[in-house]
Amino acid sequence: MDFTKEIMAYLEDEIRTLRNLDKDALNEALNLLVEAYENGNVVYVFGNGGSGATASHFQNDFNKGISEHTRKKFNFLCLNDNVATMMAIANDISYDEIFRFQLRGRLKAGDLILAISGSGNSPNVLNAVEYARELGNKVIGLTGFQGGKLKTLSDVSLHAPVDSMQITEDIHLIFNHLLMWVLGRKLS
Repeated sequence: MDFTKEIMAYLEDEIRTLRNLDKDALNEALNLLVEAYENGNVVYVFGNGGSGATASHFQNDFNKGISEHTRKKFNFLCLNDNVATMMAIANDISYDEIFRFQLRGRLKAGDLILAISGSGNSPNVLNAVEYARELGNKVIGLTGFQGGKLKTLSDVSLHAPVDSMQITEDIHLIFNHLLMWVLGRKLS
């Protein structure tokens, strides 16, 4: 079988999406991350499914990747990484509360939210974002498709303008590596 046509279609969608990214939003996100870093604030990161894996990847790349080479350290906390806590909240309270519940009583002034939802409409992500905004915390939202409600709730929207979950998730990982790469060079 020859899959060349399908391979090229996927790559062309990826390249077109990359060309249409909002560079100003990336710069704003970098500034929010630097502010949290300089002030010693926590960056809470979370998402569902593949976005949860990306959230975990963000935590790794900032807590180890960049922080290995800096005097001061980033403080990312991935709300997806304690499966027992997430499952207990989902079972005993509600799946829609798995992130907001973890923020209650922990979120401090200046802490930053990095919320990931391909559709932008995941109820558990939105609940946590709405809670953070009620407390006055800034939100960086990573979305795809039309951006959903998360795009409008975010102070900074890192949006992948494409109707493909696979390419959206690719772009979200590129956001992670791009932010890490830029800050790694600026802060070390």
